[in-house]
Amino acid sequence: MAYKKIEQGFSFADIAINKNADRNRSMQFLRKVNNTIDWKPVEHLLIKYYQIGKSKEGERAYSPLLLFKCILLQNWFQIKSDPELENLICDRLSFRDFLNLPMDYPSPDHSTFSRFRKNLSKEVMIKVNSEILKQFHQHGITVNKGVAVDARLVKSASKPISKKQIKTLKAHLDTPESRLDKNGNLKKFSRDFESDWTIKNDKPHYGFKEHTSVDTENGFILSTTLSPSSHNDSKYLPYAVIYSMHAGKIKIAYADKGYAGAPNREFLALNNIQDGIMRKDNVNAKLTDFEIKRNKAISKYRYIVEQYFGISHLHDKGNKARFPTMIKNTIDIMFRQFAFNLPVTFRLKKGAKILEILPV
Repeated sequence: MAYKKIEQGFSFADIAINKNADRNRSMQFLRKVNNTIDWKPVEHLLIKYYQIGKSKEGERAYSPLLLFKCILLQNWFQIKSDPELENLICDRLSFRDFLNLPMDYPSPDHSTFSRFRKNLSKEVMIKVNSEILKQFHQHGITVNKGVAVDARLVKSASKPISKKQIKTLKAHLDTPESRLDKNGNLKKFSRDFESDWTIKNDKPHYGFKEHTSVDTENGFILSTTLSPSSHNDSKYLPYAVIYSMHAGKIKIAYADKGYAGAPNREFLALNNIQDGIMRKDNVNAKLTDFEIKRNKAISKYRYIVEQYFGISHLHDKGNKARFPTMIKNTIDIMFRQFAFNLPVTFRLKKGAKILEILPV
């Protein structure tokens, strides 16, 4: 199956849109994005790794780049559902301008967005993120001086159940007959089988953990992933640091006391990365005055991760999962990562002054 060919023409409607573009803040923001990012390498990666149907019959598929940009719109403008996204693409001139979608061309159906997310892999999302961050680096924006690593709890999209119930459901799910409906098709599950329980501040939590690393100089999100909530934060520091190396080696990695320990210190030393992990008391020795001062100095760099967590919580409800599977939620937080990173470039100076323009 091939992709749809969208003919680009110049109509009277386009003249009217361009005439009023300077008064449309959303359009200014979205045009700034299109002028900042070279979408061709991104499109090449999406086409290479994104799987579409192989049937020679039926409608041609939408370009994966167009669908990718649609999901970015959903994140920037806090659009709650795919049907609402479909309606707004039909309705808003700024969205069509960003997507290069002619006025007389229909929006992708809301089910198309769902299938697009389902067919995306974590691998292609990591590669696309790396490509975009490398482009920032080529424009003179530093993305690899230092990283701050932290984790937060994310509530499950499903109702909490006991560990015993989770174990029983997982065992049933592993049987071939449980995965198929009466017609022999794969069932659609609304139950979250991958979340689990943990305790934080004496309160039980059912869901996931989001492990994130953020550039300490400009605030770009460099890597993000999910795990069941019972997993220890500490073992995800190597993952976060390795997947933050988009433009060369990381110079220093900052993290709180939860990441302290010989394995992480040895990992940083083996990779010639400065150790910015806070120290904690242990059974044999209390913190020295020097270590206490060092911890205070490190805390000044760690706030930037909490800043991202706070913004995504406020605007995107990032503290709660949207989907019942880990892979879908991982793709979702990666789209949030792209949506967060792109406007950051407009708050930075690259030779000439760039004004901050935010979507409304």
